[in-house]
Amino acid sequence: MKYCFIIPNYNHTHQLEDVLLRLSAYELPIIMINDGSEASAKQLFETLVDKVPLLTLIHLSENQGKGGAVQRGLRHAFQLGFEYGIQVDADGQHNLADVPLLIDLSEKHPGALISGKPVYDDSIPKIRYFARFITHFWVYIETLSWQLKDSMCGFRVYPLAPSITLMDNVNIGKRMDFDTEIMVRLYWQGLDVKFLPTRVIYPEFGVSHFRAIEDNVRISWMHTRLFFGMLLRSPKLILRHFS
Repeated sequence: MKYCFIIPNYNHTHQLEDVLLRLSAYELPIIMINDGSEASAKQLFETLVDKVPLLTLIHLSENQGKGGAVQRGLRHAFQLGFEYGIQVDADGQHNLADVPLLIDLSEKHPGALISGKPVYDDSIPKIRYFARFITHFWVYIETLSWQLKDSMCGFRVYPLAPSITLMDNVNIGKRMDFDTEIMVRLYWQGLDVKFLPTRVIYPEFGVSHFRAIEDNVRISWMHTRLFFGMLLRSPKLILRHFS
């Protein structure tokens, strides 16, 4: 099969079984990366292997961050011969009924990065909703394009070959900076990026691992690097509009 699911997981247990069982209905392999979770969470993960036959569990001894866990999953999927990895969060945020639409869009645009474009309800914290616009602004500058309509959604389909090549040559952020940085850099490489509007919720018992000071500093440094990277690539990025 060309597609598999990749789920980074750090102590997300509340809706996990439901997420895995709903994904298993699509009869695609599921690779879940335990990103150094607590012993009780790890024990739960192990019990789910018997309930979800298509589930492969990878344990990281120390927490690497969301980006580090996703990168490990992408590499594992590529080594197994998959062509595309479908990233899904473990906390039930994503509308899993849209998985066939993501795959269909991927098949219509082979080689493209496919991403959800979130449609939020009232469950999203207002500060997060407005903070996203700051990242959107910087991404528009870093790409000199309006094409990347949302760079923060973790519901996406990665073409594995170009993603692994990028990760082999560039030190991509391993925490909350990952989703934006890899999308911008794949765009710099010439990949097309397609978006699918999809409902995203913040579950009542969801756990956020966003660290206000550390992650905001890390994201600010990422945007600084990407801005100067844009300056070096600006002629190519501008010419891309005419090709």
